[in-house]
Amino acid sequence: MIAPVPSVASMAPYALADQGPAGAISLAQNESAFGPSPMAIAAGQAALAQSGLYPDPEWTGLRAAISEVHGLDAQQILCGAGSMELIGCLIRAFAGPGDEVLGSQYGYLFTKTACQQAGASFVAAPEAGFTLSTDALRDRVTPRTRIVFLCNPGNPTGTRIPNAQIEALRDDLPGDVLLIVDQAYGEFDDQDPASIFALTGRGGTVVLRTLSKAYGLAGARTGWGLFPEAIGASVRKLLNPNNVSAVSQAMAEAAMRDQGHMRATVAGTVEIRARFALQLKAAGYDLPHSHANFVLIPFANADAAQAADTRLRDAGLLMRGMGGYGLSHCLRATIAAPKHMARAAEILATFKEHGHDR
Repeated sequence: MIAPVPSVASMAPYALADQGPAGAISLAQNESAFGPSPMAIAAGQAALAQSGLYPDPEWTGLRAAISEVHGLDAQQILCGAGSMELIGCLIRAFAGPGDEVLGSQYGYLFTKTACQQAGASFVAAPEAGFTLSTDALRDRVTPRTRIVFLCNPGNPTGTRIPNAQIEALRDDLPGDVLLIVDQAYGEFDDQDPASIFALTGRGGTVVLRTLSKAYGLAGARTGWGLFPEAIGASVRKLLNPNNVSAVSQAMAEAAMRDQGHMRATVAGTVEIRARFALQLKAAGYDLPHSHANFVLIPFANADAAQAADTRLRDAGLLMRGMGGYGLSHCLRATIAAPKHMARAAEILATFKEHGHDR
C-alpha cells in the first residue's frame, strides 16, 4: 500500500479563511491523503516544457484514457476545470428564471450557487438518516422542474443509495427533465457504475466525475462527464475552449492510466476511514456510514459541535463546519494521514468522555 503524503495533509495557507494555528493540519477540504500518481507528476513536469502553447481544446489524450478505463465513447465525454465547471454550465444551459432545479436536502452546496447564478430556483427534497430519498425527489417534481441533481455518494454525508434506485428514478421522471448524477466520490463506491453510465444512452442523463479525490489531483482542477450528444453540444457552447491547462490534461491522463495507484489510494483511504470511524463509534458517536474520503460527525447540538471544533483547532486540526448545509450540529473530517486521524479521534473521545457533547 502506498504511504500517505505528509505534504498533502498539511494545510495550504489559502485553504480556509480562518486558518487556525501555524502548522495546522487541514481535515476540511476532502483532498487525497495519498497525493497524485508518480506517473502524473512526471507527465506534468514534462508538459511544462510546452507551456508556450495553448492546451488541446478537445482533451484528446485525456478523453481517450477515460474511454479506455471505463469502456465509454470518447465523443460523449466533456472535460472541465473540475466537475464544478460542468455543473455550472449544465445549470446555465438548462435552467433559468422561473425554472426549478431539484436536489436533496444535504446535496452538494455549489448546486445552489449555480442556480443563483442562472436565476433558477433550487428545491431541496428531505433526506432520511443523512441519505437522499428518491421517493422524496419524485414527490417534489413539478411542471417547473428542469433538472434533478443528485450526488451518489453524497457530500457532505458520505452515504449512498443503490444504483437501482437511480435507474428507477430516471424511469419515473418526465422525459424533458434532465437527471444529473454527480459521482465525485464514485471511486470510493464499490458499486459497478456501468448501469449509471448507460443511462446517458437514453438521452436525458448526465454523469459527472472528478480527478480531485481518488486521483489526488485537486490542484489540477480536472473533471469530466458523460453526456448525451444533444446535451453535450449545449454545454460545450458554454465551456471555455482552453478550460483545462496542458499540464493538468497531461497529469490527468497519466493518473487515469495508473489505475493501480488510484485503487491503492482508495484502499488506503478506506482502511484509515474505517479505523477512525470505529474509534469514534467506540467513544459513543453515531456516524452515518461513509462511502467517500471523509466522515460526517454529528454532535448533540450546534454548541457542542462548535466546542469540539475549538478543541480540535487548539490542537492544530481543522475540520469543516457544516452550518452552510443546515447541519450546524456536525463537523466533516477529511481522511488524512493515520497519525492525524488518531489524534483527532483521541480529542473527540475525550470530549465525549467529559460530557461536553450534550
